[in-house]
Amino acid sequence: MIGTKVLEERKSRHNGSLRVVRTLGMGTYIQSNGLTQSGGIVESIWKQTLRRINHKSSIINHCLILGLGGGTVAKLIRKKWSEIKITGVEIDPLMVELGKKYLGLDDWNVEIKITDAFDYLVNHQSLTINRYDLVIVDLYNGDRFPEKFETENYIHLVESNLAKSGVAVFNRLYYGDKRPETVKFGRKLEKIFSKVAWFYPEANLMFLCSK
Repeated sequence: MIGTKVLEERKSRHNGSLRVVRTLGMGTYIQSNGLTQSGGIVESIWKQTLRRINHKSSIINHCLILGLGGGTVAKLIRKKWSEIKITGVEIDPLMVELGKKYLGLDDWNVEIKITDAFDYLVNHQSLTINRYDLVIVDLYNGDRFPEKFETENYIHLVESNLAKSGVAVFNRLYYGDKRPETVKFGRKLEKIFSKVAWFYPEANLMFLCSK
C-alpha cells in the first residue's frame, strides 16, 4: 500500500509475529500476526465504545485494563478521565516495549503489571484491595481469545473486582466463524452480570456489563 512503512518486526512468544506499521491514513499501529492490536483502527473502535460510558469523571477513579497491549485504551481513558488511576496488565513485555517506543505508552501514567491476567485477578481478589470503577477486558493473542478467559470462573473474577456502580467492557472479535462463539460468550456474561449492553463497532462486539 502506498504510504505504508514497516518500522519494526519482532517475534514474540506470546503474540507470534509483531509488526509496527505507519500509514498515512491510520498513523502508527502494532499488528500481531497481521491483526491490529494497538493504534490504528483499534483506537477508533475504543473511542466509539468509551463514548457509551456515561459516568461522571468523579465516579471513575480507578481503571483496570486486562490486556494493555501497546496502550491505546490507556491513552483514550486518560484523555477522557484525566485524574483516573490506571492499572494495566499485560503478559507480553515486548508489546509494552513497542508501545513505549512507538505509541507513547510512557505518557499515560499507567501502573504496568507484566503478568498473566488470570493470575492477576486471583491475587488481587485475595488482597481485598478497593474494587475498580472500570475494567477493560481485551485479552487476545492475535485473533485468538484464550479459553481460560471465557470460563464462568474468570468472568466471576472480573465481576467480583468491579465496584458496585462500575462497568466492565469485554472486547470480542465478531466476523466470520467467530460470530457464534462471541454470541455464546455474551449469553454467558448475561448469566453473571445484571445488565449487559451489546455494541457493534467495526468487526468487533463490545459487551458493556454492570452489576
